[in-house]
Amino acid sequence: MTDSPDARHALRAATAADHERVDRAFSAFDLTTREGYSGFLRAQAHGFLPVEAAIDGAGPHDIVPDWPARRRSQSLLADLDALGVTPPDTASRPLFRSREEILGAIYVLEGSRLGGRMLARSVPADFPRAFIGSSDAGMWRTLIEILDKLLISDEQRTAASDGARSVFALFEAGARQEGTQLGR
Repeated sequence: MTDSPDARHALRAATAADHERVDRAFSAFDLTTREGYSGFLRAQAHGFLPVEAAIDGAGPHDIVPDWPARRRSQSLLADLDALGVTPPDTASRPLFRSREEILGAIYVLEGSRLGGRMLARSVPADFPRAFIGSSDAGMWRTLIEILDKLLISDEQRTAASDGARSVFALFEAGARQEGTQLGR
């Protein structure tokens, strides 16, 4: 993987198929309807809630000092509450065994923030948008700098890719589960 010019591109290449599956699974949600948007947020919760809790438990502050500012679970829960929707049960959590896996997980969460900015255009203005509307390009740039500084070797990038894949899998499973409940 170190033939890639930087860690971000190495992670993107290593997880491209995972990302594509997640995008396909989430494309089933019509964000212009209350039911579709609610399902979308519940599907997001299947990933965000356990992953952020797992990252918190792994102690990310020494590698991503601004981690608390990156958390979006509370915004997600607030939007679900505003819609009168109960969050899904997410009792099980992934286990991140290394800082590289934590970085891979944060890479996916921050990438979804960027994607959310695009999706927010489809969401009606009267729907709660704290979760999907939270974007900060500076946070993405800072993460890229951290990835490039800390993910140098093939082994480090492989571990980060493994962490990212485990997060993509949670999002995909959540989208499929919630999509099925919507009859899609």
